[in-house]
Amino acid sequence: MSIDKDLLDQLMKGRTASDLFGKDGVLAELTKALAERALSAELEEHLTEERAVPPAEGASQTPNRLNGSSQKTVTTDSGKVVLDIPRDRNGSFDPMLIAKYQRRFPEFDTKIISMYARGMTTREIQGHIEEIYGIEASPSLISAITDAVMDEVTAWQNRPLEPCYPVVFMDAIRVNIRSDGAVSNKAVFVALAILPDGTRDVLGLWFQANEGA
Repeated sequence: MSIDKDLLDQLMKGRTASDLFGKDGVLAELTKALAERALSAELEEHLTEERAVPPAEGASQTPNRLNGSSQKTVTTDSGKVVLDIPRDRNGSFDPMLIAKYQRRFPEFDTKIISMYARGMTTREIQGHIEEIYGIEASPSLISAITDAVMDEVTAWQNRPLEPCYPVVFMDAIRVNIRSDGAVSNKAVFVALAILPDGTRDVLGLWFQANEGA
């Protein structure tokens, strides 16, 4: 989907880079507007689905409806944004875009994981986040995010495999890996399988034991 160039020109007219991408700039305003519109659409869909189901015997016959909004501050790639989260009368609406107890957009977690994967320490990530986004991310928050990813990695490693793969490729890539407080360049060996329907499946990843040249 492409965005109308005239609309972009209108948004950029008379504005500096700081006005566009800085704290409380146009990007933050767009994030807020788009997120709130998406949340409103989610609630509208939720209410429509509820109305299509007859109320249970003994339950209230009054249809669920919009019941104002509540504010929530969430952390995004462009800084902190205050969102007006729509509410329903029955309190049954649980948005998918931003869950009830979620305080960060998924992209923010991705940034932290990316920096961690490049060998940055928790303190370095903390300083980078604060310098770029003006956000204080505690070491415990960063550790919680990276630990959650490791749980997913463990689940992936323990997943059941197919009994037979027609084609399997082996290859290696070199990456910087942090271990015991030091960064070293090691090979990561990859096993890639191809199923009869053409689907590709990464069977596993294995790290080189010793540092390479």
